[in-house]
Amino acid sequence: MNAIAISKNTRFRRYALVAGAVLVTLPGVTANRSADRPAKAQQQPATPDNDSGPQKPRHHWYQIGRASWYGKLFQGQETASGENFDMNAMTCAHRSLPMGSLVKVTNLHNHKSVVVRVNDRGPIQPGRVVDLSYAAAHLLGFSRRGTAPVRLELVSSASQLARLALPANPR
Repeated sequence: MNAIAISKNTRFRRYALVAGAVLVTLPGVTANRSADRPAKAQQQPATPDNDSGPQKPRHHWYQIGRASWYGKLFQGQETASGENFDMNAMTCAHRSLPMGSLVKVTNLHNHKSVVVRVNDRGPIQPGRVVDLSYAAAHLLGFSRRGTAPVRLELVSSASQLARLALPANPR
């Protein structure tokens, strides 16, 4: 018997135990205890509008390395996410980022940037951090060369994506 395998009987007991624990604690969590709470007029909502000081910048994920691109040979083939590869779409392959993540890719030679969506796993080539679609590589200016040094930054929110799409100081 495999050390990781769990019998169906043991698995059922675990599920029953977790479900029982949830059912026991749920009434206590959802109970209305108005006597224990201060009046709503005295509470200050914790929103950024009430902060008088500057907000601390959040740490965000980034990676620096070499990018390559792939195109015609893989056109129409199924990607790791299940969709068909389109070399004219703004997509990429990354080893560890979750499928569907949005990533800002900046070419460190010419400082051009694009936002791509992770829809595949890769790159297979050692020493590369990302495989871009032909369209993304073309907009970054390295489709003829094949590879380029890049910086990847995870786009974590809709407001961050909006700032990338509509910069405050257009040139």
